[in-house]
Amino acid sequence: MNDIKFITESLLQFRNDRDWEQFHNPKDLALAINVEAGELLELFLWKAADEANPEKVKEELADVLTFAFLLAEKYGFDIKQIMMDKMSKNAEKYPVDKAKGTARKYNEL
Repeated sequence: MNDIKFITESLLQFRNDRDWEQFHNPKDLALAINVEAGELLELFLWKAADEANPEKVKEELADVLTFAFLLAEKYGFDIKQIMMDKMSKNAEKYPVDKAKGTARKYNEL
């Protein structure tokens, strides 16, 4: 079993053991991602980037990823495939010869 499938199945088992699927509609999963991303951001608020507590960053990032995996599963998305598709699109928008070393948006290259 690949890692992504193992993670997804483990999350589903955890959710199902607690009868939480009833709360995990796509809208609420998307909202949960946003809430958890906000908690992740809060760890960096008013600090230099290297001052955030790595253990807390790890916990909040895991929360974001948990809800992202569950949302992908809800839609039947293959996480590996959607990530590779997005990277392919980004490679077209940000060719190395134009984007290397700059943080400008694709329409400003």
